[in-house]
Amino acid sequence: QVQLVESGGGSVKAGDSLRLSCAPSQRPFSRSVYAWFRQAPGKEREFVALIRSRGTSEFYADSVRGRFTISRDNPKNTVYLQMNDLKADDTAVYYCAVGSQYTSDQQSYDVWGQGTQVTVAS
Repeated sequence: QVQLVESGGGSVKAGDSLRLSCAPSQRPFSRSVYAWFRQAPGKEREFVALIRSRGTSEFYADSVRGRFTISRDNPKNTVYLQMNDLKADDTAVYYCAVGSQYTSDQQSYDVWGQGTQVTVAS
């Protein structure tokens, strides 16, 4: 079964930057929307950002808009999440997902990665 593989997580200080990467483990996905979600300790998983596989449509959660940027490299079949000015509240496991609808509803995404830990020290 084709899955998504995330990388790039780590431990940083507040104000630092990280870039997460997401790519399918095998053949490219034909679905059209990639998204990042995150789950902080003791909290439910929440939407972070999404992007279409074609075009430039992006959408962000209010909590990250202006600090995070989602992008994709189609030849590399990779999606990125550039995270700048990180805050302690950004500490979470970050998940990449792929689906067919342009939505922040995680129920619409049917393929997920295993997650990558991001820890931000204040």
